[in-house]
This record gives sequence, structure tokens and C-alpha cells, in this order.
Amino acid sequence: MLILALDTATLVSSVALVEDNKLIAELTLQTKKNHSELLMPNIKELLSIAEKSRTDLTAIAVSIGPGSFTGLRIGLATAKALAYALSIPIIGIPTLTAQAFACPVPGAVYSPLLDAQKGNVYQALFVWQGGELIELEPATVVSFAAALDKLAKLNQPAVVLGEGAIIHAQEIINYGGNVFLAPPHVVIARAGCVGLCAYELLGKGKHDDLFLLEPLYIRRSEAEELWEKRHPGCL
Repeated sequence: MLILALDTATLVSSVALVEDNKLIAELTLQTKKNHSELLMPNIKELLSIAEKSRTDLTAIAVSIGPGSFTGLRIGLATAKALAYALSIPIIGIPTLTAQAFACPVPGAVYSPLLDAQKGNVYQALFVWQGGELIELEPATVVSFAAALDKLAKLNQPAVVLGEGAIIHAQEIINYGGNVFLAPPHVVIARAGCVGLCAYELLGKGKHDDLFLLEPLYIRRSEAEELWEKRHPGCL
């Protein structure tokens, strides 16, 4: 089983290949370039480095959000196009789930944070139990201060990951107590984690409907909110 995994939910552009539950290749870039400029060239480069072709792929995995609205649309459109063209399954993985998957260690609560603008973050809580990642709280939009306060009230260590953790890194470090900033090699989004999550689901016979899979936005875009203010009652 060879899975191509894509993660474009944040400013990080990441593509990976997972084969038989092993990460065999990954390209992860933190850049200001748009995902539309990077994604297809990176997929081509990844396959070349791994000495694989598109016809070797047996599934496509993609991060479905929350995250950057534009990034999610680009990633999902690319994943759907490849899955359709190759007639292979597609698996959507929530962005925060994939990020928590990077730290398979029990005894702590993992709190991925993504920037939700205006001082807010997307936050979810996870723990590892019996070798499985368990979601304690689903993704919600809260202020960054509220996110930290929630973690401080826990009776165990809390590890903060994700784009939101990078943006607020010094504040997390200064906060101290039971709240810890994840190290640099796991704090960012990585397609390898998306692919490994998808491998587990495929092993259980689970995948998504190509035509029904949609981004997990959590909140409406700023443009939609502005339109509603100008046209109350129309949405």
C-alpha cells in the first residue's frame, strides 16, 4: 500500500509517501510561496526521489482542516483530482488530529493550535491511550488566552503544537507550569503524519467519498462574516 499524503492547511507545504506503515519520503517547506506554486512540483519531486510513479499509488490522504481556507481548497482539489484520475481511495484527516499524531507518548495532553485570526486559535485536545490517539475535545475556536487557561487547569503535562504554537512560542514558554512548547521537529504540520493516520484508517477499511469530502472549516471565512453583516438574515 503506497499513500501520497498532502498537508496544505497552514503556511507549511508538506507532501509525503507512506508505504506499509513506514514514512519513506517527505518534503516539508516553510515558505511564503503560495501552495498553488509548490504543491504539484513538490509531488513530482517527491515521487522522483522515492523512485515511484503515480501509477504506484494506492491511496491519497489529505489534511482537511481547520486551517487556511485557501490552502485547504488547494490541497483538497489536488487530492481529489489525483484520486479521481487514478481511481484510488481518498482519506481526509483533520489537521489537528494529524498534528497530535506526531507525539505518540502517553502521560500528556496534546493541544495542537492553528491561527484562526484576530487573536483566536483553533484548538483540540488529545491523549494517547493503549497505542491509540484519543480525542478529548473536538476542534473549536477560542482566544489564545483561553486556550492556555484551559491547559493550565489540567492535572497533567500539556504539550502545545502547530502553527499557533509557533506564533505564540515565547508566550507559551513564559507561561510555564504544566504547559510546554513542542520541540521544533514536531511543532509544525507534516504530511507524514497525515499519511500514517490514513494508513491506520485504510487498514480498517475506512475511506471517504470522493464527491462528498469537504474541508473542515470550523468557522466561516472573514468574507462570509462581512457579507452577513451587510446583508443580515440572508444566510
